[in-house]
Amino acid sequence: MKIGITELIVVFVVALIVIGPDKLPAYAKKLGEALAAFKKVTADTTEEIKKSVAEPLEEMQRPLKEAMEPLKETEAEVRGNVDDLKASFRDIGKESPKGKAKEESTEEKESPETTEPVNEAEASEELDK
Repeated sequence: MKIGITELIVVFVVALIVIGPDKLPAYAKKLGEALAAFKKVTADTTEEIKKSVAEPLEEMQRPLKEAMEPLKETEAEVRGNVDDLKASFRDIGKESPKGKAKEESTEEKESPETTEPVNEAEASEELDK
């Protein structure tokens, strides 16, 4: 909450009426001393909280963060390998333009082979041997 100029003027006028012009400087001095003491107490309390709570927490977190660094590196490597594996599975059955051109050139060079249809009984006999 911020106090503007008009609010300060209203407070000053009310204080001047209630306290009186002769006692106002003494009360203003006491208010200033009280605010300075309040600032000092809050600064000391903040420093004490940092020393007793924040610094020990940071010291406890430091080894955990150091232990997590290799795990994060390993995670990045594993994610990269998984992404590569997913990409290779997606590419299964798809012919690349280079691979297609190579197949066509090898088919033209090779002589056509004739294969005889094999009977299932003959195939099972050959497997038994």
